[in-house]
Amino acid sequence: MTEGTTTSAAAEAGDTLTRLEQEGEIAADYLEGLLDIADLDGDIDMDVEADRAAVSIISDSSSRDLQKLVGRDGEVLEALQELTRLAVHRETGDRSRLMLDIAGYRAKKREELSELGAKAAAEVKSSGEPAKLKPMTPFERKVVHDAVKAAGLRSESEGEEPQRFVVVLPA
Repeated sequence: MTEGTTTSAAAEAGDTLTRLEQEGEIAADYLEGLLDIADLDGDIDMDVEADRAAVSIISDSSSRDLQKLVGRDGEVLEALQELTRLAVHRETGDRSRLMLDIAGYRAKKREELSELGAKAAAEVKSSGEPAKLKPMTPFERKVVHDAVKAAGLRSESEGEEPQRFVVVLPA
């Protein structure tokens, strides 16, 4: 690798980080406006995780109010994430892969799904038979795929949205 290539790669990584931080700022402004309109208390936390902007709404008080923004099985959260991505797209002109978490819902869900993926991988290792899991959102499937991969197996998604599901395959 030449010095010019190294410098170029570092500049590109810096540009990506700056772009993702900008996405987070735009999303935070949008979500703060939403919280004001809904008269809900919450603090906005921004980060960059796995090459995507990550924005969380957290609250010191009872998170019951924020649960309204999560909805049943995260349905409202998914919709708010899409609206926030659209707000970022409107400002930047670029498609956003921003992840939104509210009241720790996604973090808790990620833990549960990682356990599910690890358990399914263990069952497939012992039985030698593929295992089909229940339909999941794209976020949920990604977490399960990562857990299966970490367990040393592979998995695929099958079906059509919203009935798309993960199949864990034997080695």
